[in-house]
Amino acid sequence: MKRLIDAISQGSCLLNVNATTMDEIVSAGVDYLVQSGRLSESQRQVVVDGILQRERQFPTAIGHACAIPHFYDDRISEQALVFLRLKHAVNLGAPDGIATRYVFFMVGPTTHATEHLDTLSSVARMMSDNVCHFELTYSKNAQDVLDAINRHLTRTVLAKPAKPREVSEGLRSSPKPLAGVKADVLRRLRHYKSDFVDGMRAKSIASIVFMYFACVAPAVTFGGLMGSETDGVMGAGPMLLSTAVCGILYALFAGGPLIILGGIGPLLIFTIILYQLCQDFELSEHFLGVYGWVGLWTSLLTMLLAISNSSNLMRYFTRFTDEIFSALMSMIFIYKAIEALVAGFRSASAAGLSNEKPLLAIVLAVGTFYIAMTLAGLRRSKYLFGWMREFLADFGPSIALGTMVGVAWWLGSAATLDTLEVSAAASERAGWVVDLWGVPNWVKFAAIGPAMLAAVLVYLSQNITARLVNSSENKLVKGESYHWDLMVVGALIGMCSLFGWPWMVAATVRSLAHVRALSDTEEVVGTRGETQEKIIHVHENRVTGLFIHLLIGGSLLALPLLEYVPMAALYGIFLYMGFVSLRGIQFVERLGLLLMDSSLYPTNHYTRRVPTRTIHWFTLIQFICLALLCVVNVFPSQPVRILFPVFIALLVPVRAILSRCFDNEHLAFLDADEAPDDEELHWVL
Repeated sequence: MKRLIDAISQGSCLLNVNATTMDEIVSAGVDYLVQSGRLSESQRQVVVDGILQRERQFPTAIGHACAIPHFYDDRISEQALVFLRLKHAVNLGAPDGIATRYVFFMVGPTTHATEHLDTLSSVARMMSDNVCHFELTYSKNAQDVLDAINRHLTRTVLAKPAKPREVSEGLRSSPKPLAGVKADVLRRLRHYKSDFVDGMRAKSIASIVFMYFACVAPAVTFGGLMGSETDGVMGAGPMLLSTAVCGILYALFAGGPLIILGGIGPLLIFTIILYQLCQDFELSEHFLGVYGWVGLWTSLLTMLLAISNSSNLMRYFTRFTDEIFSALMSMIFIYKAIEALVAGFRSASAAGLSNEKPLLAIVLAVGTFYIAMTLAGLRRSKYLFGWMREFLADFGPSIALGTMVGVAWWLGSAATLDTLEVSAAASERAGWVVDLWGVPNWVKFAAIGPAMLAAVLVYLSQNITARLVNSSENKLVKGESYHWDLMVVGALIGMCSLFGWPWMVAATVRSLAHVRALSDTEEVVGTRGETQEKIIHVHENRVTGLFIHLLIGGSLLALPLLEYVPMAALYGIFLYMGFVSLRGIQFVERLGLLLMDSSLYPTNHYTRRVPTRTIHWFTLIQFICLALLCVVNVFPSQPVRILFPVFIALLVPVRAILSRCFDNEHLAFLDADEAPDDEELHWVL
C-alpha cells in the first residue's frame, strides 16, 4: 500500500479517463508514464505489447470494479504505478460480473516483481471496502484519493475484532461537570461550515420534500388529538409552531443535526394526564400555568442531566435495547396508519353508510406506500441511466404522495375524504407568554414530581434516538453529540413551557427516515444469494433539517392549502416510514429465522458462530420485551402508559441478566455493533 500512496503523492493519478477498452486503458496509462519521463519512447511499445498479451491470456479484472494490469521486464528501468478512474465503467469480464471503473496500472523490472503480490492483496482489500469505494468514486483530485486511502487504512489496519458495542467517543467523557458538553461542542464545531456546504445537493431537496410531509402529518395528528383531550387549550396550531421553531433552532445549534425533533406518543400521554390532574384539583383554568412550571422544572432537570454527563450511562444500552426501541417506534407508525384506516370502516358502519370512502382511503394509502417502495427499489434496478435511478429513488416518497393526491382529485373524491384539518388551528392560542404567577404557590413546587418523570422520558427518548442515528452501520463521520444535544433540548423545553407550546424531543422514526433519505446505499449479496441493503455514506448536513422546519413554519401562513392533502395518502407515508425503518434491524431478520429451514439460513457473523438454539432464545426474549412495551403503549389505563420510560430503562438489567444465561462469546456476536470485516460477501454496486 505504501507503493500506491507514494505513486499518487507524486501525481500518478488520472481521474475520469475516457476509455472503453483495455487497449485504450493501457494506452492512457503508458502515455502518462512516457509524458512524466518514467518510460522512454523506446519502452512504450514493449510495455503495451507485454500488458495486452498478458491480458489476453490472464485478464486482470479481479472484481469489485477493479483491474490491475501489470508487466515486469528487465528492459524497464524503474517501477511505476498509475491509478486510473474511468469516466464510465467498462465490462472487462470480471469474475463477479461488475463492470470495471478503477485501474491500477503497474510496470517495472523483474527485480521488483516480488512486490507485486503485496500490492495486489492491498489493492484487493481496499477495493472490497465499500466506504473507500464510494469515496474514490467522488474524489475530485489526487489529494481526495489519498485521503480516501488513508481513511481506509485507519478503519482496517487499526480495526479490532468483532465484539459487543464499544463505548463510543461521545459517551466516555470525564466525570467533571460540563466535560461532555464541552467535548461535544469542540468535536462538532469544526464541521459547522461543512454541515451547510454538504447540504447543497439534489438529494437534500428530495429529503426536504419527503420529510416535510413526514413531519407535518404527525404534528397535525398529535396536535389534533391533544386539542380534543385538553378542550382546545393546546392543539394543532401550537404543535406546528413548536415543531417549526424548535426544529429550526435545533438544526442551527445542536451537535447532531440529523435528528428530527417532534411530538411523540409518550409526551402526548403525559400532557393529557397532566390536564386530567388539573381538572381533579380544579386547576383547569390554570392548566397552561401548571404546564409551564412542570416544563421549567423538566427543562432544569434535563439540563442538569446534561451538565452532569449523565448521557454516559447510555453505554449500558446495547444493540439489544436499541433494536427493541427502534422496532417499537416503527410499529407505532404502522399501527397508527392501520388503525386510522380501520376506523374509517367503523365510522361508516356506525353511520349506516357504504364502505366506498374507507375503501378509497385504503387504495390511496396502499398506492402511496407501493409507489414509494417501488421507486426506492429502482436504485438497484438494471434499467434507466444511473442518475435517473438515483433521482426517482430519492424523490420516490414525494412522487408517491403527489401522485396519490392527484388521483384523489382526478376521481373527484378528495372533497369527501378526510384531509389535514389545520385551518381551525390558526385561531388557537399559540404565541402568548404563559402566566406562571397565576397558579397557587404550592403548584410551583409540586410540579417537581411530574417533572422528574418527564425528564426521564426526555432523557431516554433523546439519547436512544441519538444512539440509533449514530450507529456505526450508518457510517457517520462527523462525530457524536449526546450531552450538548440534551442541553439544547432541555433549553427548548423551557422555551416551549413559557409560551404554552407542546414539548419537542428526538422523534425516532422521523430521525431514522431523515438519515435514510440522505444516505447512499448498495446491496450486499451473501453466499446463499440473500440480499440486504447497506448504507455506505450519509450526507451529514444542517440544510435539510433547517428547511424542513422552515417549510413547517411556512405552513402556518398557508394552512388552508394543506387541507387539499388526503389523510389516506399520508397514512401511506406512515406505512413507508415504518417498514423502511424496520429494514436492517437484525432482530427483525432473526425473527424470520424462527420460521426458516435451518439449512437455508443466511451465512453471516452470528449464524456461523452461535448455536441455532441460542439465536432463537435470544430472539424470543427480545420479542417478549417488545410485546410488553406494545401492551404498555395500548394499555387503557393512562397512569400505566405514562410509565413507558421506566419499562424502557428496565431493558438494561434484562440484558445484564442474559450474560448469566448465555455464553458471553455468543452474546458478543448477537449483540455486536456491526458485522465483522471477514464476512464472505460480494458488494454489488
